[in-house]
Amino acid sequence: MTLFDAHFAAALKKREAAGTRRVLRPVTREAGAILRDGRRLVDVSSNDYLGLADHPLLRERAADWALRYGTGARASRLVSGTLDLHQAVEEKLARFKHCDAALLFASGWQANASVVPALCALSVAQTGHPMIVFSDRLNHASLHHGCAAAGVRQVRFRHNDLAHLETLLKREAATPRLRMIVTESVFSMDGDRADVPALRTLADRYDTFLYVDEAHATGVLGPHGQGLSGGLADLTMGTCSKALGGMGAYIAGSRLLCDYLINHASGFIYSTALPPGVLGAIDAALDVIPDMDAERKTLLGQAETLRTILNDAGFDTADSTTQIVPVLIGEAQRALDVATALEREGFLTVAIRPPAVPPGTARLRIALHAGLQDADIMRLAEAIIRLAGNEQ
Repeated sequence: MTLFDAHFAAALKKREAAGTRRVLRPVTREAGAILRDGRRLVDVSSNDYLGLADHPLLRERAADWALRYGTGARASRLVSGTLDLHQAVEEKLARFKHCDAALLFASGWQANASVVPALCALSVAQTGHPMIVFSDRLNHASLHHGCAAAGVRQVRFRHNDLAHLETLLKREAATPRLRMIVTESVFSMDGDRADVPALRTLADRYDTFLYVDEAHATGVLGPHGQGLSGGLADLTMGTCSKALGGMGAYIAGSRLLCDYLINHASGFIYSTALPPGVLGAIDAALDVIPDMDAERKTLLGQAETLRTILNDAGFDTADSTTQIVPVLIGEAQRALDVATALEREGFLTVAIRPPAVPPGTARLRIALHAGLQDADIMRLAEAIIRLAGNEQ
């Protein structure tokens, strides 16, 4: 027992009563299949959108680089942890994203949570005034956390409402400080897209830096899977843990931006560098992804089929246009019950509940991947309609 155990128990009991307590339930991955409690499941919950986590080239290069260069980088990048492998992968990422430079981080959360404060500090240093951050209300928690860590008040605009954003930009146009728009390109809980070209236009009109989180777009959308920012963002954050099938994240932008972050982003400065095996997987993914147009077309087509069937049956899939298809259920416990029932039917999905989403909008977050068959999509749609339809 610890001093706080009674308080821990009370907090968990409150979560339990609200249907929002989280628990860890392990799965086994075997020959590309997902097993839980001895049952083989169709995975419609992960972010491995192109199935690269099981791709033979990624496996081989990750193993080869680990065998050749060791299991760890041994230090932070600013000590002795920068290997020539890091720089080679960063150069490859920069070419993939059509940027001057890229900088690797351990995870997307770490990148957002430490890069946003570093950029906010720039405003104080250069103008003597705090940064103004214009943030989409539905941005990922790591972006909101970055603003909180920076101690800045976000100016939140209504989700994907560019007219509202422009009103806010106009209101603050004369303030003597740096300004930044922060958005995701594909929103992780709703599966909809930001209008990045229109955001670029607004950023230029109001002399504002544009920060775009491409975690769920990279590999899946844009020419050859390069994402939606297309060189339009001042800073692009992307992850290597979703469509790229591995682990890690990166910032892409100008050389000066990356040099600034090397000196000011705490998550980069004080973290051990990514290990060689992880770098090998990233390197191989960047070789494979540009030639996966057929897989991207199949993936997005299956998502559209699923949305059409569910919408025709009266289900709300928000404004999804991507491989992420939310199925709004409403109450947290009901969403849990439907996810459990789907697991009994052979589908591994997940119920997303508050505080990850607003109260009353608990949902199934269906995340499709390129390895699914059309028959899987039809069977999934039928199961959702049958198991959750009485609530619609």
